[in-house]
Amino acid sequence: MSADPMSLADEVGRQIPPLWPLSASVAVNPFLGQADQTLAFTHAQLRRVGGVDAIAPRAFRCRQVDSGTITRADLAAALMASPHADRPANCEQLMAAARAPRPAADPAPTLAELAKSISGTDWPEIVEERFGHWAAGYFDQGQALWAAPRRGDTWTAFRSHAVHDLTPEILGLKGFARFVADAPDRPGTYLQRAIDRLGLSPEMLPAYWHTLLLTLGGWAQYARYQQWQAELEGGTDSTLVELLAIRLLWDEALFTHYGDALGPAWAEAKARYAQPVTVTPDDVVDEILQEAAERAGQRQLAAVVGTAGHETESAMAQSAERPALQAAFCIDVRSEVFRRALEKVAPSTQTFGFAGFFGLPVSHQGFASDVQESRLPALLAPGLHSRAGGGDQDPADAAKRHTARAKRAWGRFKLAAVSSFAFVEAMGPVYITRLIRESLGLAEKTLPGEPTPHFTPVPDADERVDTAETILRAMSLTEGFAPLVLLMAHHASVTNNPHGSALQCGACGGYAGDVNARLLASLLNDSTVRAGLTNRGIDIPDDTCFMAGLHDTTRDRVRLYDQDVDRPVDGNRLKRVQTWMAGAGELARTERGRSLPRADSTRAIERRARDWSEVRPEWGLAGCQILIAAPRTATRGVDLGGRAFLHDYDWRPDAGQDYPVLELILTAPVIVASWISLQYYGSAVAPELFGAGNKLIHNIVGGIGVLEGNGGMLRTGLPWQSVHDGERQRHDPLRLTVAIQAPKEAISDTLARHPSVQSLFDNRWLHLLAMDNHGRLAWRYTIDGQWSALTHHPEADTASTSTSA
Repeated sequence: MSADPMSLADEVGRQIPPLWPLSASVAVNPFLGQADQTLAFTHAQLRRVGGVDAIAPRAFRCRQVDSGTITRADLAAALMASPHADRPANCEQLMAAARAPRPAADPAPTLAELAKSISGTDWPEIVEERFGHWAAGYFDQGQALWAAPRRGDTWTAFRSHAVHDLTPEILGLKGFARFVADAPDRPGTYLQRAIDRLGLSPEMLPAYWHTLLLTLGGWAQYARYQQWQAELEGGTDSTLVELLAIRLLWDEALFTHYGDALGPAWAEAKARYAQPVTVTPDDVVDEILQEAAERAGQRQLAAVVGTAGHETESAMAQSAERPALQAAFCIDVRSEVFRRALEKVAPSTQTFGFAGFFGLPVSHQGFASDVQESRLPALLAPGLHSRAGGGDQDPADAAKRHTARAKRAWGRFKLAAVSSFAFVEAMGPVYITRLIRESLGLAEKTLPGEPTPHFTPVPDADERVDTAETILRAMSLTEGFAPLVLLMAHHASVTNNPHGSALQCGACGGYAGDVNARLLASLLNDSTVRAGLTNRGIDIPDDTCFMAGLHDTTRDRVRLYDQDVDRPVDGNRLKRVQTWMAGAGELARTERGRSLPRADSTRAIERRARDWSEVRPEWGLAGCQILIAAPRTATRGVDLGGRAFLHDYDWRPDAGQDYPVLELILTAPVIVASWISLQYYGSAVAPELFGAGNKLIHNIVGGIGVLEGNGGMLRTGLPWQSVHDGERQRHDPLRLTVAIQAPKEAISDTLARHPSVQSLFDNRWLHLLAMDNHGRLAWRYTIDGQWSALTHHPEADTASTSTSA
């Protein structure tokens, strides 16, 4: 642990997860800062510093035991797998402990809480409100028409504001403005002063400072995002450390004001902060129950995955006949439902799963926009740039841009503080017809679309061929091309939803994936690129056409971008494909409608996309449970219930190149899927800290996040309606299981080259299973590259590990 206050504050700040703004919200693992710890330790830590649990309630898991969802065998397996010496001796002791109520968490108090206890004034709420009032203006992303002035760094900006804020003094904190004015100019100098004045020992600083950052809610997480972005671009950012200094300034001011009255209570609190975090027997019981639930889910999946009964010798050799259609979908769990429906409607179709940004890390400038959209996973920095349309020099595009910019300016005027009320009074009658038509479903909602995107600048010929080859090999699509290959991006149609971007493509940074799909289709249709691919062993037939498409996950309707294609396309084939897509959409809507409240018809599902009051337009990725990287033959025809991320992967051609695709899968799609899974997990088990609260009373702040009502902390994560249907929880919080069909040694070797990824499996933030040649779940990763046979797979002990997956 660093002795320098700024360095220590930075270390503590990395315990906080980042928060992407609402315009392009990205699913984030809320336990990102605890990835090097076990779940039991994180559970104990968060109970201590935040007063919240990191594991589902015991009562919830006990009900699953009573219903038979979790069996005695699951409990016994989880008990045996526990690394803790003080675990229960048997299942009977485990369940006796599990049925005993656990006392609520009791974190050590902050000075603001101690000041409340002796004064009767709710200082924690006041600090939260005044800090939030300042932060909303300081961090505003364009929602406010009157932007707060920026005065130097964050620490300086707050002090410039606080010396003019009389609210704390009116409420009883006399001399607060002078106290702020007298604080050191540099946050590092101030931190050292606070350490000295408050008597903060090195042992207590990590827990105390972590607690203070948690009291800032989403503002601390947004500052962590700014640090994340700066480091992604090779820079640094100290905003989070400066926010900690600001929060500490409030505690010091209260300590100075109340003086000796806080002495004894503060001494006791400091002693509690100084105690190391320890895992208790109660924490162990909670972790074992969680493990048992996850093993129960794996057991249920093992019963259906790989039931085709034949060896998956090659992802491309599924049939001797050329497929009539190939369609590559995002690995998103919502695509599993639609892929299964399409394969039922059109058995001659071959579907693939691949990350929805289609391997193109693009920063895109939309039509008539000056915003650079990062349409790529949050883990990556943009390597390519694109722009919609042919530019203002194109007369047709110039006219369209002028119209689009006028609409944008009109929209800004509607939101302006000085004009919004007048706008409603004057223009309400003009909009009433449109509002009624949309609300009643008389105005058809169209899918998003804009002029064809183009790379800017255009990569040279070798770069284009390199990109195309890398992507096709990563997709395991290097032979057997169909006459028509669809690259199916996805998006979600929603109305009046602050968290709408969370329903878009996570691999595209919270945007739709249409730009990436259209760019890739254009690249793969390029004759120069195809000639280069032929020289590299990938021969695409002359009659093969790549075409982008967009799957609306809310309405299960598909748009094909056939206007982008300059190659001949058989009109009858295209009509047939459109018919298949429509049929698949009907099947998918029927399946999804069974789980959505009040969705008993196609029309009801369609209405959810345009209903201003709908809090559950779709379930998003709720229920996600497993990522499978294997040929489609391992899962085709299997109903995975929209719970599986499906990434196509054929390990045999990958083996000859030292498994670069396997490495890519483990270090990119697996991490993105784990962030999604753990965001749903965190929003379900700790909604007070990692959830956005009730959608019905949300207010957007700064374009960054939401308040629940008109005050309180900035809320992050998913709204409660995203994981709960009003009667029961719709997302069972389970850590993601990753199942890969590849040799165990290859998986272990890949993990050894990426310790940060391996630690996720070693600490069981993720489970890792290997599949055999039949696509069945056969081996379990334990720790440090070791494996054990799954008890339900009798062949695993005798199967060869050198020649089989």
